[in-house]
Amino acid sequence: MECNRTVICGEIIRLGALRYTPAGLPVIDFVIQHQSRRREANMTRKIQCELQAVALGETAKMIAEMNTFESVKISGFLSRKSHTSQQLVLHVEHIVQI
Repeated sequence: MECNRTVICGEIIRLGALRYTPAGLPVIDFVIQHQSRRREANMTRKIQCELQAVALGETAKMIAEMNTFESVKISGFLSRKSHTSQQLVLHVEHIVQI
């Protein structure tokens, strides 16, 4: 099964430094904070979460030029932080300022 797609809007609240992989690929880690209200079971819920994210290549370079507290819409896929960690990280494929 290949269904692994995530889209989220929020603010960048932490922005790491742009660095490079041993192969020379740009990479950046950051955290996005999301807040919204959603209906669930006929009740309105306040949604708040922080999500670890990582971007590579040209997307990483674009994010490195952004500032904290910029509003963005991100799409990508979820994967483990590392082969030894169960923590999920959003791997960003596309980002736009909103």
